[in-house]
Amino acid sequence: MAAAGIAAALATSAVSVPLAQADDLKDKQQRVQKQIKDADHALEESSRRLNAALGRLDTARVQLEDAKAELSLTRDRLGEARERDQEMQEQLLLAQQRLVQAETDLSLGRADLNVQREAVTDMVTDIYQDGDPQLQAFSSMLQAQDPADLTWTQEGQSVMVGRQTNAYDELRAAEVLLEVRQEQLTTAEEEVEVRREAAAAHLLVMKDLTVAAKAARVRVREVVGEQRAAKAGAALAKKRDRAELADLRKEEQRIRELIARQAARTSTPSYQRDGGFLGSPVPGGYVTSPFGYRTHPIYGYYSLHNGTDFGGGCGLPLAAGAGGRVISKYYSSVYGNRLFVYIGTVNGQSMTMVYNHASSYSVGVGQTVERGQVLGYSGDTGWSTACHLHFMVLVNGQPVNPMNWL
Repeated sequence: MAAAGIAAALATSAVSVPLAQADDLKDKQQRVQKQIKDADHALEESSRRLNAALGRLDTARVQLEDAKAELSLTRDRLGEARERDQEMQEQLLLAQQRLVQAETDLSLGRADLNVQREAVTDMVTDIYQDGDPQLQAFSSMLQAQDPADLTWTQEGQSVMVGRQTNAYDELRAAEVLLEVRQEQLTTAEEEVEVRREAAAAHLLVMKDLTVAAKAARVRVREVVGEQRAAKAGAALAKKRDRAELADLRKEEQRIRELIARQAARTSTPSYQRDGGFLGSPVPGGYVTSPFGYRTHPIYGYYSLHNGTDFGGGCGLPLAAGAGGRVISKYYSSVYGNRLFVYIGTVNGQSMTMVYNHASSYSVGVGQTVERGQVLGYSGDTGWSTACHLHFMVLVNGQPVNPMNWL
């Protein structure tokens, strides 16, 4: 979707983009593509042990980032859990305080109810001892001598009856309030129990997170150790590769001396040709890496990629670019299986073809070969990560661009 959006934006703004800016973008794209291509070639021009060590190092780096992210996430979750635990402890404390208050209120309510009950009990006792106030009032009414006595009797009756009603009302109110406080106590007890259970469950979560945090820290330390070991392994592999390159330079000097001796012989043919002189060393193959100087991104030295790489697959027939004589065949830890075919003198200079990384060769030292003859088959021996032919052309023992002669 992002690519589509970018493409659409570029399409809609293409009219307004200056031509120079478009060329600049194209140049940047080409540079990036070249960097990617050079990185691939760098891997091809390094030993398998170094590639393995670098792969292990890259894996350790990714694992370290993952482990650090996991540790950070676990720590964040543990911090949130601790804050939540603090909140839950505060809520539990408040619930416990409410429970204590409910118990206190219930106790006071029970005492108040007892007081009301005693008051009603005393009132009932007085009634039985002194007689029913209403009957007494009725008797007083019958005995009243004038309306004033009757009025006073009625008022007295109202006061006595009102006191009885108030006593009963207060008793009922105390009973209702006690029921409410009992319900409040039950609710408070249930809340405390629920919050205790929640706190206990959250405590288990915190324990799990604490264990996970410790495990994440251990994992980070382990990966850091692995990264250090991977760096040490890569450094050791790089050192060994440099030693093999030093040995290779000595071998190259021996080959140049061999070519010089071969050129000193008078029986070698002489040609006056340049471009188009050599046939394709891999019929049907294609160039994957050109001849030229470059800074090796792994080993750090500025050196010559002293041949042209041809790809196309494994087991491709390798053809003699010209007729000549096999002067050397051996295995190199860097170039794998190598074959040197001396052509003769071309434009007054000795020329030799070199085939590298083959799976095998079908010709031997001293054998004369003809143009187009199959010499062997492409492979990935030596410092190689894919089947290809590293084809070299030596003029007076020095590497030149093979494409100038093909």
